[in-house]
Formats: sequence, structure tokens, C-alpha cells
Amino acid sequence: MRYPENLKIGDTIGICAPSAGIAESEKIEKLEAAEKQLKEMGYKIKETKSVRKDENGRSASGKIRAEELMELLEDDNVKLIICATGGDFLIDILDYLDFEKLKNIKPKWIQGFSDITGISFLWNTILEIPSMYCQTIKDYAMRPLFKNLTDALEIESGKEIIQKSFPLHEKSWDELEEDLENMTKEAEGQNKNIIEDLDISKDPNSINNIESSKELNICNLKEETYQYNLTEKTEWKNLYGKRKIKIKGRTLGGCLDIIREFFGTKYDNINNYIEKHKEEGIIWFLECFEMTSPEVYRVLWQMKNAGYFNNCSGIIFGRPCMIREDYGMSFNQAVEEALESLDIPIICDADIGHIPPQMAIVNGGILEITSEDGKGVVKTYHE
Repeated sequence: MRYPENLKIGDTIGICAPSAGIAESEKIEKLEAAEKQLKEMGYKIKETKSVRKDENGRSASGKIRAEELMELLEDDNVKLIICATGGDFLIDILDYLDFEKLKNIKPKWIQGFSDITGISFLWNTILEIPSMYCQTIKDYAMRPLFKNLTDALEIESGKEIIQKSFPLHEKSWDELEEDLENMTKEAEGQNKNIIEDLDISKDPNSINNIESSKELNICNLKEETYQYNLTEKTEWKNLYGKRKIKIKGRTLGGCLDIIREFFGTKYDNINNYIEKHKEEGIIWFLECFEMTSPEVYRVLWQMKNAGYFNNCSGIIFGRPCMIREDYGMSFNQAVEEALESLDIPIICDADIGHIPPQMAIVNGGILEITSEDGKGVVKTYHE
């Protein structure tokens, strides 16, 4: 693997938008707050031209987005690139990238998740350059920064850290949508006043201490510190009745919605990659944005029968974001049934993906992962 140079205080962090851009005023405020905080931490910032543009889910044409990514990759002052946001159309840029040229460019850290899998997965499997699967730039507006964000910077600075699963996490998007529907129905039924803004507690780790009022039924909170709203207990789940799972290997993965688009294309170098790293063993890390449970089953069946799980030490799945459970089949049931014949350790509901907070996972790094009693530990090695 071709590891990037370690990030140092005083280095330049580049920001580009290889998928969607940031155009809404509230999101631009978070972008600016994030850039301000990173500057206060001692970093310089270089933002490409299309970051604050968005039209039809794209910050610019595929060609321009590819050029702006290359602008940062070819700038020797830039040591880390944090993507603006995810989206749906990062694949547009791939045909404008010269992968032979990229093999000769000095590697640097790229950070993002979701649609940014289109970069991190191919950087790993084709270029053999590790990248950081973690939050995009807006989350760096938090004050104080949540631990996963500082963990990412520490790993990118060359530290081999140990991360522990977080006690709480946010609700899934499906759960939040259901809550909003219930609140709206209640408001309409009671015909109460809607209050748009309330001051939050001075405690930056809580937005729940709100002055009570019988006249309020919907609260549009202004989160001045942009903290996560952690309400749900985190519990990693080991499948097939395993009490304890401990696995070590080279990681490969990202958002399953995006990875499946590469199967059978000219960008599919998966089998060559897992054969090359078979002595280390492969740990797949996967998470879903929006699928049905039968889709999850079919994609995993396809991967299994394409040989993508050969030389696999184990698989870890993050909390799914939006899953329609057809036939009464849950996400975890789909995983369990599709992959049972592999007879390998499988962990579900880990701190990876769209439901914050997510751990800082090096795509292409060596990880040692332990899961026991609903809790997890991830140790990162720079090998």
C-alpha cells in the first residue's frame, strides 16, 4: 500500500465537491464554521471553485469536478482532502480521471463517505492508496469536535489509535421521518402555535434541556454547536450466536449502494486486490444508505458468488440508514441468510456509515476489530 504523508499542523487541507455541492445557506454556514475551526487548529484551507454550487445533485459537470479533484491532488501543499458532501453522481468524474497518471502522483489522504465511496474504494483496489471513511467537511463545524472527527485527524497524522464503540447514536432516517410525521399530526390535531427557534442548553453535548411549555408541540432547534443528537443505545451484534469476535486484516469497503455499481465494469479490480492481499486477510466493512432487505440479500449473494468474499477474515456492517423490510425480513436477517454459507465472523450495527457517530475507518488499512457484549474496539495499524 502507498500510504499518504502524515498530516501536520500548518499543512493545507483541500476541500472539493466531487459529487454534490453545498448551496443551501444553512449548510454554507456550517462549511464556513468548519473552515474557521480548522484554521484555528492551525491548518490552512484551500477550497475549489465548485464547492458552493449545486445543480441537479452535482456541484459541476463531471469533467470540472474531476479537474478540481486533480487540482488538489497535484498541489504539493495540500496534504489532506476532505470532501464537501456525498450525493449520487460521483461516478460522473471517473471517466475523466487518468488512473495511470494517478499511480505516479504522490498519495494524499482523502476523507468522506457515502457517495465518496466512488473515490475511496477505487483508490484502494486500483491505486492501493488508503483513504479515510469518515465524515465530510460540514461536521467539522462542531464545537467541541466529536471524538470521531479528531480520531480521523490523528490517524491521518500517522498515529495508530484505538477506537471504542460509542455508547449512543442518532436515530435512523426512517425513525426521524416517522417522528416528524407524528409531531406534524399532533400539531395539526391540537392547532397549537409552532415555535421556530429555541435556545439550547449551554452544554454542547446535549440539546435536550429545553424549557418546557404546554403550548409547544414542535421545536425547530437551532443547534449553535452543531452537535449530534445521540438518543439511541449502541449495540454491536455478532451473528450466528458468536459471543466474541476478534478479526484482523486489510480493510475493503464503503457504501454498498455505490460499490455494487462497479461490479463487472472496467473499474472492478476486486478479485485481483483480494488475491494480492490474501496473506493479510480481507475485512470487508459495508453500510447501506437506501435499499430494501431483499436488495441487500441479492447484492450480498452476487458478491459471494463473484468470489468477492474469498480470503475474507470477517465482515463488519454499519447501521443501515433507510431499509424497507419486505417480507418481514430485517437488514440483519438478510445479511445472516445471504452469507451463512461463508462460515466467517460477521458483525452488524457497528459505528460505521450514515447514522452518526461513525468511527474513522481507513479503507485499505490494517485493522484489528473486536466485538463482545454489544461493544466494539477497532485498532488501526499503518501497514
